[in-house]
Amino acid sequence: MIGSTGAVWASSGGALAAGTSEQGSGVGTVIQSWPHVSTLEFGSLPTAVGCARAHTRSVLAEWGLGQLVDDAVTLTSELITNALQISWTLKDRPPIVLRLLANEQQLLIEAWDQCVEHFDLSRHAADDAEHGRGLLVVAALANRWGVGRMGSQFKVVWCELLIRSN
Repeated sequence: MIGSTGAVWASSGGALAAGTSEQGSGVGTVIQSWPHVSTLEFGSLPTAVGCARAHTRSVLAEWGLGQLVDDAVTLTSELITNALQISWTLKDRPPIVLRLLANEQQLLIEAWDQCVEHFDLSRHAADDAEHGRGLLVVAALANRWGVGRMGSQFKVVWCELLIRSN
């Protein structure tokens, strides 16, 4: 996961133009110091989402970020589910990656996959649909989120939670 071509990012207002980098997003080349980083690759198996949730829960407890666990686990579940589903459409079902980064101000959750040909942030689920609302959940819980093509082989969908000091 080396290299960056910029990130398309979205907040409550939607996505910006392709190639627009979000300062401080952490996506691609590291712009700031990340004292806490955890990266875990998963095979494209149905158990990957549950394992990613458990990993997020454990890592955040280790990092002393227990106040973020509920939202972070939900966000991890949505992002990894999307990465897993797209991986299943690709030849050889390549692995997916979860990366967590934290400093004193923010937690970033990234889901990496190898579907770089197309990605659409504008899809909306029908009112009666049982699936398709994952990015709406991400937008509702995260401070900001986005998607970007990382070099020629990877795409990353990321979101940010702010760490509030008590």
